[in-house]
Amino acid sequence: MLLAIDTATDFASIALYDGAQALSEYHWRSHRRHTVELAPRVDRLLREQGLKPNDLTALAVAIGPGSYTGVRVGLSLAKGVVLALNLPIIGVPTLDVAAYPHLDGGLPVCALAAAGRRRYGWAIYAAGERPPQRVGDWRLGDLEQVLAQVKPPLRFTGELSPTDRARLREMWGDEAIITPPALSLRRAGVLAELAWMRLQTGEVDDPVMLSPIYL
Repeated sequence: MLLAIDTATDFASIALYDGAQALSEYHWRSHRRHTVELAPRVDRLLREQGLKPNDLTALAVAIGPGSYTGVRVGLSLAKGVVLALNLPIIGVPTLDVAAYPHLDGGLPVCALAAAGRRRYGWAIYAAGERPPQRVGDWRLGDLEQVLAQVKPPLRFTGELSPTDRARLREMWGDEAIITPPALSLRRAGVLAELAWMRLQTGEVDDPVMLSPIYL
């Protein structure tokens, strides 16, 4: 049983994954209360499935980019559990999780995660590639800076604010395919699936050396 934790931004998510599907999944807006909210929610997630920490066989965690504090809270809890229970850990970039469900649409994907002060951590992903294949570096900037570095047509997904969604439509029109807010939600079940693929090939991380992606 794999536990997936994503607290990289205010929109947090956790899930339990049995290798075939997500058995249970929580999403909530944390308002920067990850520190006090995460452990009780993980405990509730386990109890509702009749599980205990000792039933876990691996942990997956979103490692950023994202909020400095949010990323560290999720990573700290994940490291504490895997070191205590001697479990494998898989760190997955936050933007891989955002991009993964949208790669089959025939267009490159621009995945974004809120980074504060109207800025985004963002990256471009190749269309049709699974697992996600990032094109270029992780980047940080506001919407105007993002659009100055990319070319249409392009699919956008992630935590675009309502204002920036409207601005993007105004600037690019039909050349911007914008994933609806409900489908842009970053899911821990997706994080778990990506991590499970790596787990099956033995591609796990050193819990001591695993570190966040900061921009």
